Amino acid sequence: MQDIAKRFSQNPLLSPKDLKASTDGLEITCLLNPGVFTFKNKTWLLIRVAERPVQSDTIISFPVLTANGETEIIEIQKDDPDLIATDARVINYKGIDYLTTLSHLRLVCSDDGIHFYEPQGYSSLVGEGMLQSFGIEDCRVAFLENKYWLTFTAVSSNGVGVGLRTTTDWKSFESHGMMLPPHNKDCAIFAEKIKGLYYCLHRPSSVDIGGNFIWIASSPDGIHWGNHQCIIKTRNSLWDSARVGAGAAPIKTEKGWLEIYHGANEQHQYCLGAFLMDIKDPYKVIARTEQPIMVPTAAYETSGFFGNVVFTNGHIVDGDTVTIYYGASDEFVCGAKFSIKEILSLLIFNHAE
Repeated sequence: MQDIAKRFSQNPLLSPKDLKASTDGLEITCLLNPGVFTFKNKTWLLIRVAERPVQSDTIISFPVLTANGETEIIEIQKDDPDLIATDARVINYKGIDYLTTLSHLRLVCSDDGIHFYEPQGYSSLVGEGMLQSFGIEDCRVAFLENKYWLTFTAVSSNGVGVGLRTTTDWKSFESHGMMLPPHNKDCAIFAEKIKGLYYCLHRPSSVDIGGNFIWIASSPDGIHWGNHQCIIKTRNSLWDSARVGAGAAPIKTEKGWLEIYHGANEQHQYCLGAFLMDIKDPYKVIARTEQPIMVPTAAYETSGFFGNVVFTNGHIVDGDTVTIYYGASDEFVCGAKFSIKEILSLLIFNHAE
């Protein structure tokens, strides 16, 4: 498989040990999949920080948010016959799924795009209300109409959906509730309106009929979304055979809207690929890469909390260069550069399914 990523020599840029846990009694297990944006002449990451208590030999413990926003620790004996704990990320207890960690979103910034620190005066974003009681994850950030639009995965016992908040200063936020109801995630808003409409990519899921496919929707106001259509499906026997999902906001090029997306196979290996949408009508997919443009190969990508993963939902575009910041093995935050022209050269036109 092809890999055209130019990884930062400084990778991993951030590891769990580089940040402090949000609450006494918790430890940071993973740093994952940051949203990326520029603000005040700096590069900013909105990192998913996953925390849990230090684990013991006999008890599985994990945090959840209560209705009033406090953190509650649930403890279950490992030999409890009602416990199913075969996945590092999700457990099932008495028929109910729980996440093994609780995620919030943490702001860090950098003057050079490589060395990041937590700035003073900016708070973390945490889950709010019953629909975010298992935390918020994997934020995408789009800047349009002089404000930042944050789409993130909202997790609770009711399911996994897409939450939406907006801000102009990263200190005060307006919450718009559940933008897309469960089961949905991987939502990226276009950073430009097209013919007066907002557009977004998203991924509803089905375990019975259909699959984990990329859809597109439009909106008159950025709040109410409709005209949903499926545009990218999984492909049998290829690297994206099990699931696909959008990365960050599509990149506007002279050939069309370029989207870097993730795909996974049945062995849960996550790679990155790309597809191209018509510049005037993004419902039309006109090209797609056959092979991935990035494959987990570095040690920090193949080993970690959940290995063999490269996953991005944030980038910075500067001319022909797109710098992606990505999660590696569900544990580290890393960086890599791509040539947009090189990605476009790998697209196969009229070949997308």
